[in-house]
Amino acid sequence: MNSYRVRLTVIMVVMVGFSVLAAGIFMGKTFKDNHLNALEDNLVREMKIILDRMDWKHGKPEELYGYYTQEALRLKEITESRITFISGDGTVVGDSDHDPKMMDNHANRIEVEEAKAGGVGKAIRHSDTLDANLLYVAMQVDPGNPDSDMIRMALSLQDVDASMQRIWTALFIGLLILFAVAALISYRIARGLTRPLEQITRVAKRIKSMDYRARVTVKSNDEIGELGLAINAMADGLQVQMARIHQNESQLASVLDNMINGIVMIDRAGRVVLLNRRAEEVLGFSARELAGRHYTEAKQQYELSQIIQDGLERREHLREEITFYFPEERLLDLNLVPIFDGNEEFGGVLLVLQDVSAIKRLERMRSEFVANVSHELKTPIAAVKGFAETLLGGAVNDPETARSFLQIIFDESDRLNRLIGDILELSKIESRRVPLMFSPIELEPFMSKTVELMESEAVRKDIGITMKVEPGLYVEADEDRLRQIVMNLLSNGINYTPEGGVVSILVEPVLLPWMEGMNEEDVDYEHIRIMITDTGIGIPKKDLPRVFERFYRVDKARSRSSGGTGLGLSIVKHLVELHRGSIELDSNVGIGSTFTIELPVLQQ
Repeated sequence: MNSYRVRLTVIMVVMVGFSVLAAGIFMGKTFKDNHLNALEDNLVREMKIILDRMDWKHGKPEELYGYYTQEALRLKEITESRITFISGDGTVVGDSDHDPKMMDNHANRIEVEEAKAGGVGKAIRHSDTLDANLLYVAMQVDPGNPDSDMIRMALSLQDVDASMQRIWTALFIGLLILFAVAALISYRIARGLTRPLEQITRVAKRIKSMDYRARVTVKSNDEIGELGLAINAMADGLQVQMARIHQNESQLASVLDNMINGIVMIDRAGRVVLLNRRAEEVLGFSARELAGRHYTEAKQQYELSQIIQDGLERREHLREEITFYFPEERLLDLNLVPIFDGNEEFGGVLLVLQDVSAIKRLERMRSEFVANVSHELKTPIAAVKGFAETLLGGAVNDPETARSFLQIIFDESDRLNRLIGDILELSKIESRRVPLMFSPIELEPFMSKTVELMESEAVRKDIGITMKVEPGLYVEADEDRLRQIVMNLLSNGINYTPEGGVVSILVEPVLLPWMEGMNEEDVDYEHIRIMITDTGIGIPKKDLPRVFERFYRVDKARSRSSGGTGLGLSIVKHLVELHRGSIELDSNVGIGSTFTIELPVLQQ
């Protein structure tokens, strides 16, 4: 009760102080306004007398400057006020204190605008020249005429300001005494009451801004102290809970963002609540675009929208496989799982998107590979078995027939051996079980030696091999594997080039556009290019994308007759990729083919 009484006393003291202040302000303002009105009336009367006694002339400003300036100086001596003569367009034609030629146009001055509107206008402005406030009063020479010339008088308000200063000083001293007494009375209360409340308010605002480390310093055991302890306890609990929430959110976000499956959460109203990074990639939409919007707003195919709708209606687990065509074609395994809260209330559905395109493709490739291997192995085995049975049936007694059959059995066995070897080789390369031993290789002698190894095969078919290698070219590679690449491509060119044809090799650095025209010594190239060109039968355009596939043959009969296994180009492609390079094929039917290999000079 005493605290209420004290607070009431403080309020009364403050009210009294404000009342006195308001009364003083009102009195001071009234005194000042009355004094200014009296001064304004005196100036108006003086200007009327001046206008009545003065001969007002008209003409160009250059002709009027001298006359009105002399009149302004004469009238200033009489009125002890600044006199200004202004033409109808705002041009100053005479002034008692300044050169009118140097003065700005006064048409926009407040007192001039008021005078145009009502005959008489006034304004109070500070004068930097006199460092004092001046009262300006303007009056039309021809009242009622908006283009009338004007006379203006300015009077210093130093006396008025001095009187007001004395009033304000007395008022200020009285208020200081009153507020000093009030301050002595309310100091103890304000200190004991407001400061703890202010601290509690600051701490509460920091907690609201999620700064849960803020605490109240408690110095008393009263109600305010208990409030501070309660806020501290609340902050402790919030800090622990928010730390757990942030940890859980971080873990959940990390799990969702790094999942290989897409996750989309949709509430019972059909709004998208959550979308992880993988789902964004699969669906072609960002979480920012879809979050909070209805799932039907996503421009997806009808099957997906239908599955989500069925899941929201049936509220049971659904699984489907559908093909998506945007942003790219993929086969997706969709699992739609209903979500229920602790009270068994339906909260929505969780859509799990698994891209099974690669799995299906691998399964298809594995099936095709097994089928191709079975077919390729079956052909020579069947031939060996058939001719062996023929020999066992009596053909062995005919030496010429027996020798012919045995040669066929030998050739098919050799082909079967090469086929099995190529399959094992390709298997090791694809499984990355082939260790590459990189070393610097000078390409000019390397290519010469490789061509020597293939010359005998080329001579048998009367095929010429030409070679052009820029001297001083080096590349870091596995020498045996690089030779295997080049020999496979040379053998391929020789096999599919008619007699009298040519197989050529070109090795050069890969120059960037800005390197063109530079000296060879200044060029620091990063890749080399190997081009192997033949004048063979060529490959149709429709077969170009598939020539590097296992067992793919453009001309199956020609390939088998040449002893090919259908795995050579596939092995070449994998070896080039193990060297972190690239291989391309350009071919025209009846003209020939060009294999272009680009390899980095240095291996990482």
